[in-house]
Amino acid sequence: MSELSDLTHFLTSGSIAGLPPIVIMIIIFIIGIIVGYLIHLFLKIAIIAAILLFVAAYLGLFGLSLGALKNLGAKYGPLVYQYGALIIGILPLSIGFIIGVIIGFVLS
Repeated sequence: MSELSDLTHFLTSGSIAGLPPIVIMIIIFIIGIIVGYLIHLFLKIAIIAAILLFVAAYLGLFGLSLGALKNLGAKYGPLVYQYGALIIGILPLSIGFIIGVIIGFVLS
């Protein structure tokens, strides 16, 4: 029972940047729901774009060459990796955020 009382004491007392911890947790949960929804939306758009790209390449509207893809990967790969690491480092990695992402992804 002492763990439960410690948890309720933490949630109802103190402040983080002037806000109670429960408010911060709710904000992180809502951000997780929004991020999950956006991930779902962007995946839909990416799948449609990939299908259109392969259809256009099949019809000969433009060619896909491995050399050009390697050049693009060498040029933009480190930049994408750097920004990806930055975004992952900034996101609040908490249980509420992860549950929010799952709910936002599934319900969108």
